[in-house]
Amino acid sequence: MAAYTKAFTGLTGMAVAKNPTHTLGVLYSKNLRALAKMPLEYPYRKNTEALINERAAIIKKSSTIEEAEKKIGMGQIEEVIIQAENELVLSRSILEWKAWEPLCEAAPENQWKWPI
Repeated sequence: MAAYTKAFTGLTGMAVAKNPTHTLGVLYSKNLRALAKMPLEYPYRKNTEALINERAAIIKKSSTIEEAEKKIGMGQIEEVIIQAENELVLSRSILEWKAWEPLCEAAPENQWKWPI
């Protein structure tokens, strides 16, 4: 991938990523390791793995960061990095919560109904 030479993001308080390809690679690897600890058929795991693999492939195949940004379609690469960081925090939280396990007791009536 060509050198990344953006001067500024134009977003208040958001610095330009020095090496976004490496940063995303590290975040995606950590997240895939966390997801691998969840049950194979757990929907969050399946969907998040697919998203990460899709984005990693886009970054790998793109010749520039700008091209990758357009293909991903979620803003500037710095915003994609923040999304990856947030997804990693969520994945680790879901692991701690073991959200795939059954409830300890029955949910109250109309718990999952919206609007009530």
